Amino acid sequence: RKSPHVFAADQSICIGPHSAADSYLNQTALIQTALASECDAIYPGYGFLAENADFAEACAEAGIIFVGPDAQAIRTMGDKAVARKTVQSLGVPVVPGSPGVVETLDVARPIAEEIGYPLLIKASAGGGGRGMRVVRDPADFDSLFKQAHAEAEAAFGNGELYLERFFDRVRHIEIQVFGDAHGNSTHLWERDCSVQRRHQKLIEEAPSPALDMDTRLKMAEAAVAIVDGIGYCNAGTIEFIYDVDRGEFFFIEMNTRIQVEHPVTEMLTGTDLVAEQLHVAAGERLSLPQPDQLPTGSVIEWRICAEDPDADFIPRPGRITVMDRPDGPGVRFDTHVYPDYQIPPFYDSMIGKLIVYGKDRAAALEASAHALKSLRIEGVPTTIPFHLEVLEHSAFHDGGVHTRWVETEFKDGRSAAGEST
Repeated sequence: RKSPHVFAADQSICIGPHSAADSYLNQTALIQTALASECDAIYPGYGFLAENADFAEACAEAGIIFVGPDAQAIRTMGDKAVARKTVQSLGVPVVPGSPGVVETLDVARPIAEEIGYPLLIKASAGGGGRGMRVVRDPADFDSLFKQAHAEAEAAFGNGELYLERFFDRVRHIEIQVFGDAHGNSTHLWERDCSVQRRHQKLIEEAPSPALDMDTRLKMAEAAVAIVDGIGYCNAGTIEFIYDVDRGEFFFIEMNTRIQVEHPVTEMLTGTDLVAEQLHVAAGERLSLPQPDQLPTGSVIEWRICAEDPDADFIPRPGRITVMDRPDGPGVRFDTHVYPDYQIPPFYDSMIGKLIVYGKDRAAALEASAHALKSLRIEGVPTTIPFHLEVLEHSAFHDGGVHTRWVETEFKDGRSAAGEST
């Protein structure tokens, strides 16, 4: 209620208390509020009910436009086991794994042996690292399977799991896609989201420094094939892992919504993806440029979170006492906070996104260093110091990171900053 978008709105209505379950996840309250205020559409953004098929269905039944795909598409791609079967039928490679969900240990054990170790146990109904366990030793399989099941049940109300091969060193590549109700579809190239911790993205960039053009085009073609194959409408993201050593990519999941990191694509392609979502939801045809050639330049997004990187990235809510924004050409800072803003403990710890454009990757890195040093936030610890350390690391400069780099190599590599680029 103390965010700038609320101040700017013509009308604001309190939908419930701080607890998400009693407010932003209360479907009945949201729809009743929309109807009472004569809204004709609900924009779900990228959190809470954005990928909830029941909510999309409830909106449709109430005569309200859900700004996103229809319930069927959300269900198909939201269930990871169903999504695997769907994309396989479309000729898209998937990570070797169980043919469907595995409900019991007796069923899971022989499948795990067939896949081989290390393997990954994943919740079928969710993401964000919850209900997920890496199993390296067969002796640990039973206990980790039970842990993943319990966590998935608690987080998503669905304890179904599936198994897949685990890769130690891969890049996380996602393709921004779009479809409309007239059968048109397109992609807007990729984003590389390999710098992560606990399966949560920290830094995103485009284009990926790890892809050659042939692989990039094959990945984009596979993503569009999925959009066409399921008749997908509105914004979405097809996520792949990419084995750099073997030059192979595999589908892992689809996010049936806009992504946190969509400004990376917006800056690279000169588009407004949120505006396009609204146009498509209104029944208009896609107006995005065709991806005839990769746009010039490089864009990097740095997630600014109220977290303490030296304490395992633990969230640190509190009051912001000082905030100086960076500026200059090619610099965009998206945030909802301001001096004297009280960061609540109830929601996500991300308080801003710093997006920087350069004529090439070297220029984007140089501009990022300047922008991060110009971004001053006091009152709470943030991930700004972590990002500055990443910028000094030779592995990041050389494009040698992978999805487990922060957890397995970066901490030891902090002392290697002196030998960095």
